[in-house]
Amino acid sequence: MEPLRIGLVADPAAPTEIARHLTDLTPHDGNGRWDITVVSEPFTTGSEDVSAAVGRLQERAREKDWDLVIGLTELPLHNHEGRHLLVEIDPEQRTAVLSLPALGGLRMRARTRRAVRSLVSHMSDHDSPDEHRVALPRLRGRWRLLLGMVLANRPWLLVPGLKSALVAALATGAVATVNSTVWLLAGSLSWWRLVVATIASIALVVGWLVIDGELWDRPDDDSPQARERSRLYNGSTLLTLTIGVLICYAALYVVNLAWAYFVLDPDVMGGYLQTPIGHGDLFVLAWFVASAATLGGGLGSGLESDEAIRAAAYSKREQDRRDRLEDNKNSS
Repeated sequence: MEPLRIGLVADPAAPTEIARHLTDLTPHDGNGRWDITVVSEPFTTGSEDVSAAVGRLQERAREKDWDLVIGLTELPLHNHEGRHLLVEIDPEQRTAVLSLPALGGLRMRARTRRAVRSLVSHMSDHDSPDEHRVALPRLRGRWRLLLGMVLANRPWLLVPGLKSALVAALATGAVATVNSTVWLLAGSLSWWRLVVATIASIALVVGWLVIDGELWDRPDDDSPQARERSRLYNGSTLLTLTIGVLICYAALYVVNLAWAYFVLDPDVMGGYLQTPIGHGDLFVLAWFVASAATLGGGLGSGLESDEAIRAAAYSKREQDRRDRLEDNKNSS
């Protein structure tokens, strides 16, 4: 029996990495063989109807002589009613588009394997029901999609993109830790003011990243779909940047605390401030210094326009996707 020739067309970066771990997929019942080929290229944009992506995949299938084709995209899909989709299927043409963020972002490889195996089995079985769309629940599905988009951005990879700000913040914190005025300020602040200082410093740095990198997405038109897409893009960008800055803040706090324990003697600090000081007060000092250093280092360092920061914004990746699609169209 000839193997079933399957094409997986995946968006660059994370979807391609996931797709390359699917080449060993086999049928549920073990009957027959699947010959899976992975192609990494952008094939859809968020501003298009999903049928345009299905058409491109069908063209690819004809070029490569595939029996069926599945596209793996990092973009959210939606239908004409504004419902977010997990998958769009054209059973007659044996073509499907799977939105990876709609899987929820957790255990992506395992979930994608199950979804792709199910899609292949469905499209290769001519007796299967003629199902074209799988829609997500309206409210719960939106939060699941947003979580998937944030995790697809891999916010922990933002740290290298924030290296200049982090270095500046570390230098600022090292100097501030041995400053007696900072000791007085830290000791005078209540816990809720310290919390406000933390939130404010992180929010200002995130806002500066969005402004400096021009990461805010605006709708292409006044349609509900365009506005919803922009809300999702901007929500995922803000959450991704916030997580990335929080990671930097936590690292800064730990380094400042270690530095404070190394260079400061609580008895000397207490004698200078004329108040009893213990080692526990160094935790408060490191907390205040982390907030001040995050703000001063982040805003004063001229944050570089790094690819890791640009990758946090779906709008920027979509623009890159459109440019590559246009280049491919012009070269063909």
